Amino acid sequence: MFKDYNPATPAHRVDAFRFLTQNLGQAFDLALETRDTRYPALHPFCTPTRKLGGDAADFLYLQAWIDGQSVYRISGNRGSARFINFTVQGQRPDKQPGTDWPSLHDPFGDIPEANLFGHQLATDEHGNFELYIGGPERGPNWLPSTPNTRKLFLRQGFDRWDELPARLNIERVGMEEPKPSPTPEALIEAMEWAGRFVVALMDDWPDHPYHYSPFVDPANVNRFPPDPAQQSDAADQRRGRAIAHMCWELQEDDALIIEFEAPDSFWMISNAGVFFNSLDYLYRPVSYTPARTTVNSDGKVRLILCHRDPGYHNWLDTQGLVRGNVTYRNLLSTTTTAFSTKTVKLQGLAGALPDDTATVSAQERLAQLHERFAAIRRRYGY
Repeated sequence: MFKDYNPATPAHRVDAFRFLTQNLGQAFDLALETRDTRYPALHPFCTPTRKLGGDAADFLYLQAWIDGQSVYRISGNRGSARFINFTVQGQRPDKQPGTDWPSLHDPFGDIPEANLFGHQLATDEHGNFELYIGGPERGPNWLPSTPNTRKLFLRQGFDRWDELPARLNIERVGMEEPKPSPTPEALIEAMEWAGRFVVALMDDWPDHPYHYSPFVDPANVNRFPPDPAQQSDAADQRRGRAIAHMCWELQEDDALIIEFEAPDSFWMISNAGVFFNSLDYLYRPVSYTPARTTVNSDGKVRLILCHRDPGYHNWLDTQGLVRGNVTYRNLLSTTTTAFSTKTVKLQGLAGALPDDTATVSAQERLAQLHERFAAIRRRYGY
């Protein structure tokens, strides 16, 4: 909580302690309650009240511990999220392949083995489907496993506010007996895992991406690194994205304009705190996607990052923090995006934006926030 990266302000101290307490709350879900691969469960490890791992505000993340010896069946309804990706994750090496970078803390750092995107998923006319993992190939809705398989990672990405999440269940084929009660040995092991998890996540955020990620430059704030830092590797292709990142630092009267050509693809941009924890996307405008963003007549998107509502449609709220991280994802694409940024004073914002930049009234902003609130609650079943 007291790292130099985390400014010594009340808002930043609270954000850091909250990051810790949120993950204390899920440590034993990961370490014990969902840990038995013979009785799998889909665990939502990022929600509006729990942030971990550079989460994006417009993704819904689920994971299930699985193994390479069993066969699993996922059944349910596809929903209408614009992006969905089922990924089978393999071993978690001490160092990331081809580098001397240590792996990010568990449950991250494992290597994608196989994946299936939403457009590859066969469903009936109502969106219902069954997907198998492991065992013999079963047509299009099947993902292979290996002896190193340890996890299923599922991401859903939302564009419009009316999109609905998938409804999903997972079970091990042949699961015919009740789940056994934990043994003393299992509980001790879970305590050890949970302890390592909590210590490591507070060690690794933001230090790990700041030190090892080619996408992140904490020294040169308020600008995106050049295009070479956006190169996609095989793992990112399985994750279905090209990524870009900017560390920001703003004073109370500053505004940062982020400008880029609107790509003909599904992209999302999400604002986060120092620990790469997404900001309060249930109540605040901290993320944008194509369907929810206005574009100027010159074909460019301009987002305004600042502490107070500037009266423009594309406002990215800082939540009172003076330092944080913005991450851009171009989904189902390896195309990089060129960004330009400009820091201006709030009173000079109008002169730095095109005349046709969309504005909103106080009532229109309130309507936007209510629409966001209803949609996010629907995603999580609140």
